[in-house]
Amino acid sequence: MPDYKLLIGGKLVDGDATMEVVNPATEEVLAVCPRGSQRQLDAAVAAAKGAFKGWARTPMDARRAAVMKLADALEARTEELARLLTQEQGKPLAESTAEIAYSAAFLRYLAGLDLESRLLEDNETRRVEMRRKPLGVVGCIIPWNFPVLIIAFKAPVALIAGNTIVIKPAPTTPLTALRLGELCAEIFPPGVVNIVTDQNDLGGALTAHPDVAKISFTGSTETGRKVMSSAASTLKRLTLELGGNDAAIVLADVDPKVVAAGIFGGAMMNAGQVCLAVKRVYAHAAIYEDLCAELARLADAAVVDDGLMQGAQIGPLQNKAQFEKVKGFLEDARANGRIIAGGTVEDRPGYFIRPTIVRDIADGTKLVDEEQFGPILPVIRFTDAEEALERANASPWGLGGSVWSKDRDRAYALACEMESGTVWINKHLDFGPNIPFGGAKQSGIGVEFAEEGLHEFTQLQVVNEAR
Repeated sequence: MPDYKLLIGGKLVDGDATMEVVNPATEEVLAVCPRGSQRQLDAAVAAAKGAFKGWARTPMDARRAAVMKLADALEARTEELARLLTQEQGKPLAESTAEIAYSAAFLRYLAGLDLESRLLEDNETRRVEMRRKPLGVVGCIIPWNFPVLIIAFKAPVALIAGNTIVIKPAPTTPLTALRLGELCAEIFPPGVVNIVTDQNDLGGALTAHPDVAKISFTGSTETGRKVMSSAASTLKRLTLELGGNDAAIVLADVDPKVVAAGIFGGAMMNAGQVCLAVKRVYAHAAIYEDLCAELARLADAAVVDDGLMQGAQIGPLQNKAQFEKVKGFLEDARANGRIIAGGTVEDRPGYFIRPTIVRDIADGTKLVDEEQFGPILPVIRFTDAEEALERANASPWGLGGSVWSKDRDRAYALACEMESGTVWINKHLDFGPNIPFGGAKQSGIGVEFAEEGLHEFTQLQVVNEAR
């Protein structure tokens, strides 16, 4: 089996223990990789702390150049990393290849941002300047749905701001992160980038660590609460990108066959394991039947297979725990709605569930009210758009949402009333490194991407000078 190492203080090292990584398409062991210990996490934080002052004093152009070099190195190994990503995560190879390409693009764009000082006043009595300074050591906690891309939008802004980082990948998808560590070891000064794996047992130690100045976490709302509680002991800065239950509101004037493809793609990408995916559809009664039928047709036509197989469109759920959770949502769908496509677990090794469309289901059911994070889409009927908006907003989450209509003014008015950090009109899952991204309500705290995301990794300082 290939060899994998942790990255601590510029050195590629074995873990104090090992752990198995399972291919979700076969349920077979893909690799044995290092498992970090509390001792090694502490060593990584210490290395990052030791490297901080030197890195913070490094000219920003040099920090930027290092991140750009990482983008080049990542891109040069696209084929190898994409294949490994599919094997450990499950997504089709085309999606994995796109993730590596997007990761390189995110690294390049975010590395190009700047932190300019701003002169607020300069007169005969005082000169007031606003500056942005790095925070120190940043802990980046990465989920299993986009193991490379999420590193690629946390790490560059932390690094160009002058911080040093400790990355903790998800225990079920550590391999691409460790390969990324090999590249970082050749590019960054020792201690600037550190990568330590675990079995979900080091998160609390990282978030509570007195030498960590900020935590950037992407994951479930439930875990986000634990991160926030743990970080409170030292009043760490936090960026939390948490769960969502994105609603798509489809008005009566659309052509169901036209919008169905966009809605289906927005719901089923990465087997529905996307925080911003369409999780529930509110469809007007006038087009309800036709939209349900077209969504069901698309679901029935989808090719579900091992992501390495030619033509695979939807891969397995990423891990056994999520597989079991999504099967519970299937049971709720059978009990409280009518399944018109899918609804079956593939009779084969691997965590495969057919894309599933559920109609004649209502608010108040588990599938509608909770985040399924899997390939099951409930379609709820409505007759009044304002009522649909109220039902969409009743959720405690507010990550994303969309409105679908030929009437742009009407769609815009509804979109502005949706209680979510991102709202799309006549599309879903359109994002980029230049577009700020953050959640409302229990979907998160803080902003990622763009200049606003860069500022999250800095301390605002005002220098007020007497004349």
